[in-house]
Amino acid sequence: MSYNPIPDYHLHSEFSGDCDTPIKDIIESARRLGLSSLCLTDHHDLDHPPLPSNTNFILDLDNYFPTLARLKEELGNGTSEMIPSGDTFDFRIGIEQGVMPSTCEKLANFSSEHPELDFIICSTHFVEELDPYYPEFWEDKDPESAYRKYFEEMLYTTEHFKDYCVYGHLDYIFRYGPGPKKECEINVSRYMDVIEAILKEIINAGKGIEINTGSLYRGMDYAHPHIEILKLYKELGGEILTFGSDTHDSIHLAYDFDRAAELAKSLGFRYYCTFRNLKPDYHSFK
Repeated sequence: MSYNPIPDYHLHSEFSGDCDTPIKDIIESARRLGLSSLCLTDHHDLDHPPLPSNTNFILDLDNYFPTLARLKEELGNGTSEMIPSGDTFDFRIGIEQGVMPSTCEKLANFSSEHPELDFIICSTHFVEELDPYYPEFWEDKDPESAYRKYFEEMLYTTEHFKDYCVYGHLDYIFRYGPGPKKECEINVSRYMDVIEAILKEIINAGKGIEINTGSLYRGMDYAHPHIEILKLYKELGGEILTFGSDTHDSIHLAYDFDRAAELAKSLGFRYYCTFRNLKPDYHSFK
């Protein structure tokens, strides 16, 4: 089974604490783009610290899973009001699991507790009790030390947490750190020792990574992760690769996936993946 264009496997809806986009708008936008499938991955950051914005990133699981399960059935049967009568849409149920060293054990059996899941992104959002998204995180910090600390906590997570499918936006911290935002100006080599260890943990666990194009409409000139990280992942034997826009609206769905796919192919990747019941399916690039 293949999809054309590549389905979006990282996006947010009204269920995420930082988003108010209705799922209906997302499905309608996907169909306009010619997508026949996507996977919703709303935020769930268990035990996250209080934030300057007072945003709550704890997902209402008791509402989320039943709602998406009903929607998945309706769309698959062509009975949803979101699509023309008789048409179908391959809707997958996912989650973006924000994981910290303190929650690795608590979340270890999450997928078995929620059999509805098709896909889990593991992401590192918090380091030293705050998200780098907030300017407060960077106050009185040496950026290089902060970057290294971020990757060291990610390494701990990959060593102690295995209940996921792909690791999300591996160099997320570069998106919000001070200084250069251009790919050619970010000295990723300073952190490649720990990044290599992270990638080996991911690959050895049978997991993958994503190409996240959310940085491209946020002022950066490259999709996460940095090309040197993506190259190393391939060189180390990494094959599982999904694509996500990280969109919080219906405008940036599948944003610049053609560009991202060309990059992947140029580095030797032959396939992208979709997931059903947490198992990868491989699809050849067009």
